[in-house]
Amino acid sequence: MECQLLLKGPRSPSKLPSWTLFLAVCAVGIGGTFQYGYNVSIISAPTVHIHKFLNETWSSRYQTELNPSLLTLLWSVIASIFSLGGLCGAHIGGSMAIRLGRKGALLVNNFIAILASILMGISFPTGLFELLMVGRFLIGVNTGIGICVQPLYIGEVAPKHLRGAMAMGSSIFLTGGILTGQIIGLRELLGGEKYWPFLLSSSCFPALAQLFFLPWFPESPRYLLIDRGDETKCTKALKRFHGPLHYHEEMEDIKRERFALNGEKPKKPWQLFGDRNVKWQLITVIVMTMGQQLSGINAIYFYASYIFKQAGIPAEKIPYITLGTGACECLTALTCGLLIDYMGRRLLIIGGYTLMSFWCIVLTFSLTYQELYPWVPHLSMASIFAFILSFGLGPGGITNTLTAELFTQSSRPAAYMIGGSVSWLSFFTIGMLFPFIVNGLKQYCFVVFLLESLLVASFIFFVIPETKNKSFLEIKQEFQHLNFRGRIKEKETEL
Repeated sequence: MECQLLLKGPRSPSKLPSWTLFLAVCAVGIGGTFQYGYNVSIISAPTVHIHKFLNETWSSRYQTELNPSLLTLLWSVIASIFSLGGLCGAHIGGSMAIRLGRKGALLVNNFIAILASILMGISFPTGLFELLMVGRFLIGVNTGIGICVQPLYIGEVAPKHLRGAMAMGSSIFLTGGILTGQIIGLRELLGGEKYWPFLLSSSCFPALAQLFFLPWFPESPRYLLIDRGDETKCTKALKRFHGPLHYHEEMEDIKRERFALNGEKPKKPWQLFGDRNVKWQLITVIVMTMGQQLSGINAIYFYASYIFKQAGIPAEKIPYITLGTGACECLTALTCGLLIDYMGRRLLIIGGYTLMSFWCIVLTFSLTYQELYPWVPHLSMASIFAFILSFGLGPGGITNTLTAELFTQSSRPAAYMIGGSVSWLSFFTIGMLFPFIVNGLKQYCFVVFLLESLLVASFIFFVIPETKNKSFLEIKQEFQHLNFRGRIKEKETEL
């Protein structure tokens, strides 16, 4: 039988992942980026009820009315401390992935989410709004770790011909979390005044689901062989992921990378900044991560309610129309997952930023002349959905995928720590500055996002090579002419 297989030659890799691979992506996703999307989404629904809780708690505790400015400050802390927690999570996520393994880090991370859920759930009956703040901080830590470790695991277990589609699992679960949070947050479900503590504590369910399902799947084979040197467990994991007939190619690829690294230990984030071998890869991750957060997607969601109201949609129906934005983003993540390994990363992300630039122009004009013609509000409404579609097809989905692909095993965790830190800092910065940008520039704020999108698209066009169907070592080789361009020119001059 073995001779017959050798005579037939190696079988072509399947265009679809095995069931084990597919279910492993689901198991890591439900407690990873799903938690981020879900917790970003659910906090907006109970805003009024949390304001009331803060007022009543303050009056009961101090027998005086809560000053409106102090109320705003307390609410801002509750909302924004999530970002601070995410930043802390991003800083420790890579280290946890190295010490505990990718799978171990994700499993331990769920206990942070469960603790956060308990604290947020008991804040109302105990009358302690401080517990709400601590809970939001801890769930931020949880999501910061999850966003760092989940794409690390997926990028390492995926075969190179499916790496793009499987890495899109991170974006699919993120947008799925946003949509789920929008649905659960409706006033008919858990968005009502009586149920908002249950809404905030419902983050424990994805964590419990991951604690139940993830132990059934293997650790990352790359981590087992390159970081731990355990070839037996690596082989066993590869056989489970790819089957006993198809794992050899992946094993050879991991061994080549291990040989190239020559026993190099996992690097710290600060070591990457001084490493000329990854100079342009690191610049690329920073530019793309900042570009994703500062692209104008937050402005779209800010203006959505106003535009829907101008289009004649009753105020009480707007939350249901807003569900369409979440569904739109989820649909584009799925579409991007189907296209990424056929069309390549460069075309999708450059096309996404270019289309976003176009819709920024349309929105600037349509919002300026919103009341001039009756059809203009409908154009603005269509532009919102078109912008979200463009974001999902490009920067929304591919940024995390490229972070996994641009680095080899020793640098990848540190790269995710840096990328995660930049992402959370950008998220916090845009949250702080965005109200001032909108108040100062009004609809012309989209001109700023237009310029930013064009600059990022230009950077990608001139710097980033196509990574489709390439091994991590092949991608590293593509960047060598950029990283060592000065030295190459010096050698040519000498010759």
